[in-house]
Amino acid sequence: MNRIDRLFGILTILQSKKFVTAGSLADKFKISVRTVYRDIRALEELGIPVGFEQPKGYFIVQGYFLPPLSLTMDEANALILMASLSEKFADKSVNKYCQDALTKLKTILKYGDKEKAELISSNISIWQSPEEYSGNEHISTIQKAIVNKTIIEIEYTNNQNRFSKRELEPIGLAFYSNQWHLIAWCWKRKEYRDFKIKKISKLTETYKPFKKTSHLTVNEYIQQLK
Repeated sequence: MNRIDRLFGILTILQSKKFVTAGSLADKFKISVRTVYRDIRALEELGIPVGFEQPKGYFIVQGYFLPPLSLTMDEANALILMASLSEKFADKSVNKYCQDALTKLKTILKYGDKEKAELISSNISIWQSPEEYSGNEHISTIQKAIVNKTIIEIEYTNNQNRFSKRELEPIGLAFYSNQWHLIAWCWKRKEYRDFKIKKISKLTETYKPFKKTSHLTVNEYIQQLK
């Protein structure tokens, strides 16, 4: 991460919380506390009013960067809950983006509501047994391939423990039986197939465009199964 991106990231976090310690910023961006001090000075030199209160930490002076829209606490609580559910119903890649988006959304909360948002975030727990946890990081990559209409290659083990490599054109994702499934055109079988994402051991982006000129939608595929 270059310094400009890091400064913007620090500013986003400062806007999303009432107080932020130098230590937490150092941990977040994998930098030294001394570098945090330099970055804070750089923000101040850019005209951003950063305050400090011992021992709570840094804060953005109230009234700066007033957002063009705002969230009610009920809306914020709903988003916090959905981001927490991503820990159970998505994989690590999606959960990371949910948490990053939630940090940005907190920047538009009213000043007095930031502490309430932190409180509710710290008091929601989503428990998973080891059997439920999929441990993969494929959903975000699959989403991009669906949107960009690009081919992916996977290494897959089916329910009979048979291993295979497949070239796929993904058309959608479906969640049922408490797990995510990839629906895709399989060039090995020359038909649409359903793959359990947790059974994909490796996924490679090829960045090659679809070879098939038209596809079913995922809803059309599911309707055919009924």
